[in-house]
Amino acid sequence: MVYSSLMFIYGFLPVALLLYYLTPKRFREYVMLFESMAFCCFISLYFFLYIAAYSIVNFLFGKTIGKLRKNEKLAAIPLTIGIIFDLIMIFGFRTKYFMWLHDMLHAPEGFYPIGISFFTLSAIGTLIDTYKGRIKADMSFVRYTLYIMFFPRLIMGPLLRYGVFAKVLDSRNENLTNIGIGMSLFIKGLAKKVIAADNLYMLYSAVRSSDVSSISAATAWTGITAYLFCLYFNLSGFADMGTGIAYCFGLKFPQSFNYPLLSTRIKYFAARWQSQVIQWLRRYITKPLYSACTKKWIREIVFVGGWTLFGFWYTVSFNGVIWGLIMGIALIIENYVLPEKVMKFTGIIYTFLVVILCTVFLSGDSLAFSVKYLLAMLGGNGVIADAKFFYLLKSYIVLLLITMYASTSLFRNMMVRSGKVKIHNIIAVASPLIAVATLIICTALISYSGSSDMILIYL
Repeated sequence: MVYSSLMFIYGFLPVALLLYYLTPKRFREYVMLFESMAFCCFISLYFFLYIAAYSIVNFLFGKTIGKLRKNEKLAAIPLTIGIIFDLIMIFGFRTKYFMWLHDMLHAPEGFYPIGISFFTLSAIGTLIDTYKGRIKADMSFVRYTLYIMFFPRLIMGPLLRYGVFAKVLDSRNENLTNIGIGMSLFIKGLAKKVIAADNLYMLYSAVRSSDVSSISAATAWTGITAYLFCLYFNLSGFADMGTGIAYCFGLKFPQSFNYPLLSTRIKYFAARWQSQVIQWLRRYITKPLYSACTKKWIREIVFVGGWTLFGFWYTVSFNGVIWGLIMGIALIIENYVLPEKVMKFTGIIYTFLVVILCTVFLSGDSLAFSVKYLLAMLGGNGVIADAKFFYLLKSYIVLLLITMYASTSLFRNMMVRSGKVKIHNIIAVASPLIAVATLIICTALISYSGSSDMILIYL
C-alpha cells in the first residue's frame, strides 16, 4: 500500500485522521505511532517486524552512546558498531551481494523495506548527533520509533534530523486550515504521480522498448526527457503527498523539491533537488572533512566526492556514481568558468543539457547501455528522426508541454506578483472545485489501470 492507492486514499487516510482527531491531545503521538505501525503492516507484516526491530536496535545504540558520551573513545565503539549495522542493512537490501543477510533474516523472496535509504540516513544522523551531544541522551522511545516509521515521511522523506522532527511535533498546529492545506498538497502530489509521472513513464517505456542501437537521435532525446520529468513528478509527487498528509496532522514539513527542473544554473538545480539529502551529506560528511582540509583543491575533491556519494545513494550502482560525479564536476566548472550574470534562457539551456547528460547514466541499467544511449542521442545511429519519433511526438506533445510548464514556478510567481484581489478571490473559490475534479480524475485513472505503485528508484 502506497499513498497513490485507492485503499490508502479512501480507506486508511480518512480513518487515520478521524481516529487522530477523536483522541485527546495528550495521547495523539501514541495514535500517530499506532497508525504508522498499521501502515507498515499493510505494506507487509514482515516489513513491520523488520522496521520495528531496526528502530529498537538503533534506539539502544543511541541510548548506549548517550550514557558513554563523557568518554568519547568509549562512546565511539557503539557509534561505530551502530553505523556499520545500518550500512549493512541498506547494502543488504539494495544490492544483490548480501544474499546471506536475506537468508539469515528469513526474508521473503522479493522483500524490500520501502524507504530504507531515508530511515537509514535518519538513524545514522541521530547516532552521530547523540555522540556529538546535539541530542539529549534521554530521548523518548515512542518519539524515536515514530521518527523512524512515521508513515507520511516513510516513502519519500523529507529527511529530517531527530531534533528538528521533535520540534515539529512540539509545534504542531491542528486546525481546519492546515487540513485544507494538507489535502490540497496531497491532491497536487497525487496528480503529479498519477496524471504526469505514470503517463510519462509510458512514453519512456515506448522508447526503451526499441533497440538502443537503432533508435533515432530525436527519439532518444524524447525518451530521456520523458524519463527526467517522470522521475521528477514521481519523486516530488510522493514527497508532496507525504508533506500534505503531515499537514493534516498539524505538522509542517519542509518541501523536498523546489522546482529544480529548468533552473538557470546547475547550482540552483542542485540546491532544489532532494534538498534535505544534500544538507545531510553536507552536515555529516563534507563539512567535517572540510575542516580537516586546508587546500582549496582538496576541498573541491571532497565536494565532488559528496555528490558522487549522493549518486551512489540513489541507485547503489556504478551508474549512480557516474551521475553524481558528473554533477559534482559540473558544479565546480560552473563556479570557475561562468560569470555571475548569465541570461536566463542561456542558463536554462546549458543546465538542462547537463542534467539530461546525468540522467542518461541514472536511467541506464549498465554503463554500456548508457554510453550506447548517449551515442544515439548524438546521432551515432545515423538517424536524426524516424517515424516512431513523429508518432510519439503526436501522441504525447500536449502532455510534455503541460508537464514542462507544471515543473516551473511560473504560475506560482504570476499569482504572487499579480496583486489583484479579484484574481485571488476567484482562485480561492475555484481551488476546492479544481481539487475535487483532480481527485476524481486521479481516482478514475487509478481504477482503470488497477494501481499506481510504480516508483522508478526505490529509496
